[in-house]
Amino acid sequence: MGIDLPLLWALIIGFGVMMYVIMDGFDLGIGILYPFLPDKQDRDVAMNTVAPVWDGNETWLVLGGAGLFAAFPMVYSVVLTALYLPLIFMLLGLIFRGIAFEFRFKAREHERPIWDKAFIGGSLAATFFQGVVLGAFISGLPMENGVYTGGAFGWFAPFPLFTGVGLVFAYALLGSTWLLMKTEGPLQDRMRRLTHPLTWIMLALIAIISVWTPIAHPQIAARWFSFPNIFWFSPIPLLVVFCATLMLKGLKQGAQVAPFIYTLILIFLGYSGLAVSGWPHILPPDVTLWEAAAPPQSLGFTLVGALFIIPFILMYTALAYYVFRGKVRPEDGYH
Repeated sequence: MGIDLPLLWALIIGFGVMMYVIMDGFDLGIGILYPFLPDKQDRDVAMNTVAPVWDGNETWLVLGGAGLFAAFPMVYSVVLTALYLPLIFMLLGLIFRGIAFEFRFKAREHERPIWDKAFIGGSLAATFFQGVVLGAFISGLPMENGVYTGGAFGWFAPFPLFTGVGLVFAYALLGSTWLLMKTEGPLQDRMRRLTHPLTWIMLALIAIISVWTPIAHPQIAARWFSFPNIFWFSPIPLLVVFCATLMLKGLKQGAQVAPFIYTLILIFLGYSGLAVSGWPHILPPDVTLWEAAAPPQSLGFTLVGALFIIPFILMYTALAYYVFRGKVRPEDGYH
């Protein structure tokens, strides 16, 4: 039996996107939480917790985009045509916050608020429009003969806008639990107080999306609630409730690392739920992995490159997090 190359590539791209959501999610979340950190020293410490790793985290976004172009060119073409406006806004947000990372520490005192605002605005814009792209993708993109037939503002609809807001809160929760783990003192106490309501908001958003998508898409309702699928997939919502309970309990007991781990698990469970809803369609609601895949020769050739590059990315990422492990204190300047 031969290797199922479209399935293998879908797993590689899915892994890359998941790694990006997890790793860039908490540093985007720190930018979203900046308005809750009025003290300059707290802002410096918060930024220093991610300053050594933030640009490496975005490698996974590049891998996901390049993989999509190589393995599923039809999807790449349709997604960029349908969603070029939110994707451009997302990239502008990433550029603004990237410049703020480099310039904020070098700016004169009276110029620093400008770069703080760039960091906040860039983080919010990048996160919100990532959520909009996700929501528009789940809602389905109208196509005919492999070509997008909708308008430039087809993404401007209630569900994509809601998922944009939802992702802002999800990344804020990742950011608060990351700072809870990496800081100490008053900043850590502030993050502990903030994480509690963010957890409840996150659960409410997951519940709303879990109800909204099956109501709007009968095929998703059939996937989740038909027999015997309901037994196979029921562990996902049960694990969400279980992890959230442990997380809230850990916050009350003063846990520092566990809330971040539970948040990662919640994000992974939400990501798994979306994968279950969409499978095996890579362009909802009709185009499957195999219908959108590039020729086998192209898939095989590019797979060699991907399997060579991915271990290097994993190694330097692990090394960066190992070198900069532990708490970050005000005297531990990075820049």
